[in-house]
Amino acid sequence: MINHVVLAKFKPGIEQADIEELESMLDDLPNRITEIQTYEFGQDLIHSARSYDFAIVALFANLETLERYQTHPRHLPVVKKIHEICDHVLTVDFEGSDAGSTNFERPPWDFKPVTKF
Repeated sequence: MINHVVLAKFKPGIEQADIEELESMLDDLPNRITEIQTYEFGQDLIHSARSYDFAIVALFANLETLERYQTHPRHLPVVKKIHEICDHVLTVDFEGSDAGSTNFERPPWDFKPVTKF
């Protein structure tokens, strides 16, 4: 699987309405572009000095599906909107590890008892 990550810093003075328009455009993409396996986005919660303002994380089956997504006619207006409202945009595309499948043994104190009602 290919992970596609985008980080964006908004231009000073960008209105919340512009951000909401971007979110609306992004929210519609998985309904229109079948190559998208998973798709998440959102605004930064921490607001530290090194934080970016917005992130997108998407998962694709392979590089070919990522490339189709990047050139898809529904994706191109989103790219344009991002460049209109952002000063800096960083991206990284990488083949993910299967870290979620590790056999992690939970310590005894981490188990929560099941309560039946």
